[in-house]
Amino acid sequence: MVVCDTNSFHHVTCHSAEQQTRLAYPHQPLSLSTPQPRTKMAAPTSFSGEVWAELRLADARDVPHIYSLIHQMAEFELLTDLFAATHELLHSTLFPTPQPAPFASFTALILDLSPSPVSASADTIGSLRLDLSACPLADPEAAAFPSPRGGGRVTAGFVICFPNYSTFLAKPGLYVEDIFVRAPWRRRGLGRMMLSAVAGRAAEIGMGRVEWCVLDWNQNAIDFYEGMGAEVFTKWRICRLTGPALDKYKGAGSASQEELDAGKAE
Repeated sequence: MVVCDTNSFHHVTCHSAEQQTRLAYPHQPLSLSTPQPRTKMAAPTSFSGEVWAELRLADARDVPHIYSLIHQMAEFELLTDLFAATHELLHSTLFPTPQPAPFASFTALILDLSPSPVSASADTIGSLRLDLSACPLADPEAAAFPSPRGGGRVTAGFVICFPNYSTFLAKPGLYVEDIFVRAPWRRRGLGRMMLSAVAGRAAEIGMGRVEWCVLDWNQNAIDFYEGMGAEVFTKWRICRLTGPALDKYKGAGSASQEELDAGKAE
């Protein structure tokens, strides 16, 4: 799923720290001294002046933040009943040993915000400079999301993607499982930068297309993606086998015709 700054092309209105907190967390009380069940909240940290955003390759040190960001996304999408990820599963599946090359398998990217300029490295996928001089930004969760890269950086989002294949194009493609930006940092152009950087990398390595899903009720997101040139297929449906529905097919590769016919009758 994708949850980012779907209104990034709109004018950003400047709000006080209290107003920003209400906009970012509309269902939470304004008092930030009340502990939240998800993370330990700290007093709002204000960002002003120039801030540098970097989309970089994640590593195992980012697992705790990736876990928390996925849970925030599940809350936004009202899908916490499906949330079953653990730190251990994320570590073993996203950062195995040996680890495949980026974009050749499951690839995790992290969005960091820095109060000082960030030099591009081999891990940098995309970057953006924000000017918050006229409109300082309050991030109530900044203290809970310090980047493991240090330097006063704050983690604000992530991307998970992996390759697929198009038989019609006879080319590999890239499927974007998740793009997520934490609420205080939305509508700043960060989601556009992240998706553009991922699409750009896919094009550079010869992939034929980039695909992702969007919830049908999220019209803002649909409009945003169409504005970026994406085609939204309304006649296609997602089909999924998971949990018990998937487990019952264990060993089906060597099943007899009688067993397969019995499965049809269930």
